[in-house]
Amino acid sequence: MTSEPAVTSLDLGRLGYEAAYEAQCRRVADVEASRAAGGPPQGGFLLTVEHNPVITVSRRAGAGSHLLATTAQLASAGVAVAETDRGGDITYHGPGQLVMYPILDINLYNLGVHDYMRLLEDAVIDTCEAFGLSTGREQGATGVWTLREPRAKVCAMGVRFRRWVSMHGLAINVRTNLSHFSLIVPCGLAGREVTSLERELGAACPTMGRVREVLDGALRARLGTAWHVALRKRADASATSEVRGR
Repeated sequence: MTSEPAVTSLDLGRLGYEAAYEAQCRRVADVEASRAAGGPPQGGFLLTVEHNPVITVSRRAGAGSHLLATTAQLASAGVAVAETDRGGDITYHGPGQLVMYPILDINLYNLGVHDYMRLLEDAVIDTCEAFGLSTGREQGATGVWTLREPRAKVCAMGVRFRRWVSMHGLAINVRTNLSHFSLIVPCGLAGREVTSLERELGAACPTMGRVREVLDGALRARLGTAWHVALRKRADASATSEVRGR
């Protein structure tokens, strides 16, 4: 089978964090069921969403200490707090931020955790470049950062794998209320700036819909490349096995 696995894009619109998590779990179950059925492989789903204002705190030791706001400050800002089972530390989600949750059968693409994270970063870098913003990686800090100094994070990432089906994903600040990041130590990185496409591009900032469209295409392109690399590796491994068996 050489055709790429089917990947379905679903926009969840504006949704609370818990409801979006439940949507992720349903799609993970769909991918697992497709895998067990043994039919044509289902690559998975690309879920996009804008969250109601919420700070998500991972289970990493010390992550909770990076919440700076008091209960009263959170209430005044209209920001909720939720525990999350993704990797990473602490971050903020809210309106004007495009969140993508790729629910993918990672085994099909022959990707390890590190490779998958770099693939997500590459897709976001491609997306920013499409709008004229040069971005890149930062050593020791997962995510996507501006190349201008001081470097600032425009996209945060945190993932989890359930039986090698990916969950959670990435959050690009498009027209996000950046003041809400002052309620936390973003991603546990003290003294590091957070930015948005709007801050960097001004009037040239694209719409949420346009960013969604370009990101979807960029990630699909990267997945397509990973799929064909995986096919070649499987073919090479099969040929080597046949030679050894003679």
